[in-house]
Amino acid sequence: MYEERGARLPGATLWTSTPDGPGATGRVLPDGCMDLLVWQGTLTVAGPDSRAYLTTDAGGAPVTGLRLPPGTGPRVFGVPARELRDRRVPLDALWPAAEVRRLHGRLAAGADPGRLLEAVAAGRLAAGRGPDAEPRRRALVDAVVAAARRGESVGGTAWQAGLSERQLHRRCLDAFGYGAKTLARILRMHRALDLARAGLPLAGTALRAGYADQAHLSREIRALAGVPVTALLRPASPTAAAPGPGGGRSRERPGPGGG
Repeated sequence: MYEERGARLPGATLWTSTPDGPGATGRVLPDGCMDLLVWQGTLTVAGPDSRAYLTTDAGGAPVTGLRLPPGTGPRVFGVPARELRDRRVPLDALWPAAEVRRLHGRLAAGADPGRLLEAVAAGRLAAGRGPDAEPRRRALVDAVVAAARRGESVGGTAWQAGLSERQLHRRCLDAFGYGAKTLARILRMHRALDLARAGLPLAGTALRAGYADQAHLSREIRALAGVPVTALLRPASPTAAAPGPGGGRSRERPGPGGG
């Protein structure tokens, strides 16, 4: 079962995932986000995915996560997003071991995982750490996300930011783990899935979401999700929990189970 709720951090989401049973599988779709997770009592970071991430539950342990909005992860974790792309790493690989041990001790003493994750992320953001903590860099990140949601060209986004396309690409690698074009493809996929799940036919979904046609939509979603768009829309495959430290984002379970 998968549940989520708004977090105290603007734009962030708290989620919990309870596996359906041993060997349950999940598919985490890329969404431009990074997560801080508590899995089997260990703090883990889920980096930005450029493709679907497949998970298999081995221990039946529930997962609690804090999904950070696009571009926020580097300010929390203190490293460029490109270093974590398509990776899951223990938090003590990024932060001082003593600091992470202290947090693990709080979890072992019964601290609420969700509240702990919120407090940790809020503290790091308030401290102004990370490669994109400077206000001008943060403004650029916000502008790139907004432009990607509108479907603007990379050239147009770079021009508005006063950067060359190469400069913009480097900034995006640090903030999101990939370039503005890939970010736009990922966000467009989610807009299309939202429209299709709301009942809009795929031809209309393609038009509304900014694809050339339905065939273009189908190719793009298969490339990012690893399965046909129809597999993501089946009633038996609801957005659900992906067991294991996959991240709390946009989960699809083509196999048995549900959220």
